[in-house]
Amino acid sequence: MNTPSTYSPDIAVPSHQRVFGARDLFSLWFSLGIGLMVLQTGALLAPGLGLSGSLLAIFLGTLVGVALLASVGVIGSDSGLSSMAALKLSLGSRGASLPALLNVLQLVGWGSFEIIVMRDAASLLGARAFSEGSLWSHPLLWTVFFGALATLLAVSGPLTFVRKILRKWGIWLLLAACIWLTLNLFAKADLAALWAQKGDGSLPFAVGFDIAIAMPLSWLPLIADYSRFGKRAKNVFGGTALGFFIGNFWLMSLGVAYTLAFAPSGEVNALLLALAGGGLGIPLLLILLDESENAFADIHSAAVSGGTLLRLKVEHLALAIGVICTLIACFAPLAQYQNFLLLIGSVFAPLFGVVLVDHFILRKRSAEVTPGLFHGATLLAWLGGVVTYHLLANLLPDVGATLPALLLAGLLQWVLGRKGS
Repeated sequence: MNTPSTYSPDIAVPSHQRVFGARDLFSLWFSLGIGLMVLQTGALLAPGLGLSGSLLAIFLGTLVGVALLASVGVIGSDSGLSSMAALKLSLGSRGASLPALLNVLQLVGWGSFEIIVMRDAASLLGARAFSEGSLWSHPLLWTVFFGALATLLAVSGPLTFVRKILRKWGIWLLLAACIWLTLNLFAKADLAALWAQKGDGSLPFAVGFDIAIAMPLSWLPLIADYSRFGKRAKNVFGGTALGFFIGNFWLMSLGVAYTLAFAPSGEVNALLLALAGGGLGIPLLLILLDESENAFADIHSAAVSGGTLLRLKVEHLALAIGVICTLIACFAPLAQYQNFLLLIGSVFAPLFGVVLVDHFILRKRSAEVTPGLFHGATLLAWLGGVVTYHLLANLLPDVGATLPALLLAGLLQWVLGRKGS
């Protein structure tokens, strides 16, 4: 039998090898909803929206985002195909090449960002535990360590990772870390005063919503790489939606509260030091290690997407992409990535608005391939959504762009698809 990493991206996983249940998918997406980048995204919202405004933006953005994410996950379980291979059902055999290429590029960027975040946090903790300038505070050491760890996980494949690591013990350590950080916050911060404090208005609520929804939507191009191993569609939807919502809302909210209470400047190191103050830094260390799981998903899915383009083995591509991400992390500083999140939303949110309408309404969940290299109507609907996103983002920033662009792209697909049928 093939090992998990050798499943072809273009061939449906056989039904008897689809072993993920709701608990497996809950564990995976709870873990992927947690991370240092999620905490730092909460910190982006804190000054402009305050505690109450930030929590509302996070709640609404995450709620809508996980509903869309889990729905796309069902496409993977219906078809048994990887994310980019499933796009061929809607875009055509060649039409799916462009999003596959864009997905590889954005996942290499995400994988590099994840390694940078882990490196900087570990270097800071090393300097705090030992001394500035010691071996344990050296950025290169941690870049190589976390790059190698994420690459090893990516090469091993999702079934090995989820069933042997996450489900057995990883999720319990993460729960303990989140509970500890929450209790520490309640013990040391005046939450009533923070709740009454308004934001400075530097960030419109609609942009805060777009940033929050961008977190689950950033996983849209990846989810079928894992949900194709799901047993039943209802378990895929429920486990994914519940796991990611709890993890993402919890951690992003902690990022907001810790920033306002202990790091009002919003400076990343101040936030990390505040988080490290609880439990001798052990909860933060556990979340830091969990970040390697996010990098695993980025590198593995970049390899799966690349496999649909290059016809190479996924494990070989995962090794090469892991090395590339590590090299980028060695030479690139951690930049403010708010615009990066929004750029991802501008491309992939409209795309999956099109795909959801095509799969659930026009094709009624059929996994049959429609003949054709390019499906012009579908590509046109996608382009309409992307243009709408950028027009709204530039001309009407207070309205928000992600959800309107996704809905318009889906509407265009419904109209054009019905005319073409």
